[in-house]
Amino acid sequence: MGGEGFRALLSGVRYEVLPAKATEDKVLAHVPRDVVVTVTASPVKGLEPTLDLVGRLAAHGYRVVPHMPARLLRDDAHLKDVVERLREAGVDDVFVPAGDADPPAGAYDGALPVLRRLSELGGPFARVGITGYPESHPLIHDDLTIQAMWDKRAHATYIVSNLCFDPRVLGDWVGRIRRRDVTLPVHVGVAGPVQRAKLLTMATKIGVGESTRFLTKHASWFLRFATPGGYSPDRLLDRSAEALTAPSAGVAGLHVFTFNQVAETERWRCAVLERLGG
Repeated sequence: MGGEGFRALLSGVRYEVLPAKATEDKVLAHVPRDVVVTVTASPVKGLEPTLDLVGRLAAHGYRVVPHMPARLLRDDAHLKDVVERLREAGVDDVFVPAGDADPPAGAYDGALPVLRRLSELGGPFARVGITGYPESHPLIHDDLTIQAMWDKRAHATYIVSNLCFDPRVLGDWVGRIRRRDVTLPVHVGVAGPVQRAKLLTMATKIGVGESTRFLTKHASWFLRFATPGGYSPDRLLDRSAEALTAPSAGVAGLHVFTFNQVAETERWRCAVLERLGG
């Protein structure tokens, strides 16, 4: 790994965290204020833990991006209340996925209606992120996920790609969306230097129902993390270098899934930056 391109990707990093009891202390202890922190939302626990943590981290001076899954919003009044709370906390950037709540909490079963409603409300946030799927979505054809990005482009300002472990797939996907004239900047989703034992502990803390769903959906992740030499963020980035740093790729930075291994993730980033600086 080397070059100015990767320095820029690592300098413009985003850390995704889960709203657990110890998350605030971990972020305060290990994450510099210039690193963007994104906070996930739980289909079981709802938006409240996310909104609470976002407010506290914003008060500490972080630029915080809440996940606002469409399927967790009960109705228009709930959406307006969430928007108002986030604006009062100084939040100007939100990430709007469809979410995994099944059944949905209310009328919104996908991200596009929520994105349209935000536009109708005057665009209360300067930045709005949507999801991209480099690896096939389990329920949606690849062409439809790219079409969905096209449909959402008028309401969004950037894309966050879901986790991908295959550098070829990642590079091909970036090329495909650009050929389809999806021009929004992409924050590439990568897993940090995750330890399998801690990942299993984190999955357990998410909640029994969610853990089962998480493990079922992402069994291949655990195989990659468990196999000696099976996953390394350095290796993935090395092999993706040409695709991710090409000007035509429009990659704005890395979105690192920390699985709340915040200290380990920041140590890894600093070590890579130091090597690149050398």
